[in-house]
Amino acid sequence: MLLEVSNLAVDLMGTAGAQRIVSGGTFALDEGESLGVVGESGSGKTMTALALMGLTPENARVSGSIRFEGRELTGLREEAMLALRGDRIAMIFQEPMTALNPLHRVGAQVAEPLVLHRGMTREAAFDRAVQLLDHVRLADPERAARAYPFALSGGERQRAMIAMAIGCSPRLVIADEPTTALDVTVQARILALIDGLRAESGMALMLVSHDLAVVAGHCDRVIVMYAGLIMESGPVEVVLREPKNPYTRALLEARPQPGASRGRRLRTIPGSPPIHHEIGAGCPFAGRCDLTIDICRTTPPPEVRFSADRLSRCHRAREMGSLNMRTGA
Repeated sequence: MLLEVSNLAVDLMGTAGAQRIVSGGTFALDEGESLGVVGESGSGKTMTALALMGLTPENARVSGSIRFEGRELTGLREEAMLALRGDRIAMIFQEPMTALNPLHRVGAQVAEPLVLHRGMTREAAFDRAVQLLDHVRLADPERAARAYPFALSGGERQRAMIAMAIGCSPRLVIADEPTTALDVTVQARILALIDGLRAESGMALMLVSHDLAVVAGHCDRVIVMYAGLIMESGPVEVVLREPKNPYTRALLEARPQPGASRGRRLRTIPGSPPIHHEIGAGCPFAGRCDLTIDICRTTPPPEVRFSADRLSRCHRAREMGSLNMRTGA
């Protein structure tokens, strides 16, 4: 197994004490596999990704186990993590305009991992950077390499980020909302590019997204997060066809429906995600969930396993097939 995460927890330390952002995350990812991570903003998706990279904020405390290629990463010294980042594990960030350094040319930034991890000279690494920019289908890679980030379009900057990520042929690429700021046409091209690179190199992909359609089209398995908890996980086509958690079903029902009549109102999830320090003893989705019963408010939801790779965290998981979300009966 390439990546094995067990009981991952991330706490942010503040003047009022610890605030748990991710709680008990357990999942795995094999060579060449793609895993989608979905959920509303604030669900813990990005913090989970940052924990894997050792890039959590200074006031964060990470516990649990993160094993990559058989090596424990939790508590690993920064020097050792530096040797892994950009080499064996790479990340494509959500907004390339803030991830790229505005004071350095794009080619120099794409070349930097090659200098650090492959010992290439800056001249040779720059030549290779131009090749990588061409590989990710930038129209004029020479121009892009010599340009500063502001001179490129959003789609071009994201392609440059992908070129930087794949330069050292990592075994795992984490893509954190890589197409959020792009229009749908460019988004489709970027996702197709990532798929092609994955098929070509055999790298594993962890795709963080709020878009269920993106995950459905580009991932083998999915985990659904809410308030720092993994609420449901399993093969993507199974989870999205037959959800076993009310939160997953609510996300699916909130999507625009093909063929819906003009002017028809979209279904929404009532209320807002809880602030982490306000989460009570029970299920964090209680109250927003149409299936809430008394035990949901007082007792944490149990993990219910349907198979080795299929679970739901819900008191009513085994009833889901027969329950109506609006009536709860």
